[in-house]
Amino acid sequence: MIAIVKYNAGNITSVKNAVERLGYSCVVTDDKNLLQQAKKVIFPGVGEASSAMKYLREKGLDEVIKNLKQPVLGICLGQQLLCQFSEEGDTECLGVFEATVKKFEPKLKVPHMGWNNISGLNSILYDGISTEENFYFVHSYYAEISQESTAVCDYIVPFSASMQKDNFHATQFHPEKSSSVGEQLLLNFLKL
Repeated sequence: MIAIVKYNAGNITSVKNAVERLGYSCVVTDDKNLLQQAKKVIFPGVGEASSAMKYLREKGLDEVIKNLKQPVLGICLGQQLLCQFSEEGDTECLGVFEATVKKFEPKLKVPHMGWNNISGLNSILYDGISTEENFYFVHSYYAEISQESTAVCDYIVPFSASMQKDNFHATQFHPEKSSSVGEQLLLNFLKL
């Protein structure tokens, strides 16, 4: 069973639909036991870091998520919440990745929205995906580059397009909105 973390964040339905299109059944849940028993956990989200972390703490999901042992995929806000700290609402996050999440300086249009290419692909999630491909981004905050970065995107500054540490994988872009290349990445994750 694939579990998608339910919390006060948007875009969860489109992730569920993308997983089901690939032929996998999934459940959207904030039940601690279901999350711990799932074969894979997806931690997606569009929203605001401080209110999202408040909800996770109130439900006791903060401790559950960071202690999961199965493959976990954070998407967009999910990646940011897996970092140490976010400038959005001065938020202490889950601390899986040792990066800080920072706000883009508005030298170009913020949020960073639309298709962009990534480089330095260094993850099993990119099997069968070339650096010529573009992914879909929507965000005003970014995770700085760290030793856990597995791909880089350059918009205003270079930032972590994806990250990995142990069983935790994450992308700043939205694979569920990134056409066939995003489907390939999701499929690579689901086959781990």
